[in-house]
Amino acid sequence: MTDLFGTDDPGLDAVLDALDDPACRSIVSALDAPQTADELAAACDIPRSTVYRKLDLLAAASLVEESTEVRPDGHHATRYALDFEGVHVTLDDDREFELEIDRPRRAPEERVAELWQEVRDST
Repeated sequence: MTDLFGTDDPGLDAVLDALDDPACRSIVSALDAPQTADELAAACDIPRSTVYRKLDLLAAASLVEESTEVRPDGHHATRYALDFEGVHVTLDDDREFELEIDRPRRAPEERVAELWQEVRDST
């Protein structure tokens, strides 16, 4: 499945595995604004090492995105934010499951920044 930017959406199994995990659901519930792994560990009462594993699971399912907060002191922080507004699983005419992920609307400058980041990552 491909979204508007030409990126592949995750498979149904990856999304369902992430959403079936209670710790992942706790993280999703806590992400009302971008947060660091330490902030999420405290908010969800989950060990930091577990938070990182669950964030990896959510990122593999394209349900969270990470960004780097550049700080003047040079100690940059990774922040995590939700990258979906809804997940829909439907059954098509051939009785195959279809997955649709509603993504938040992004401003044009955010989309350009994402495209440039993809270009940098691929070079």
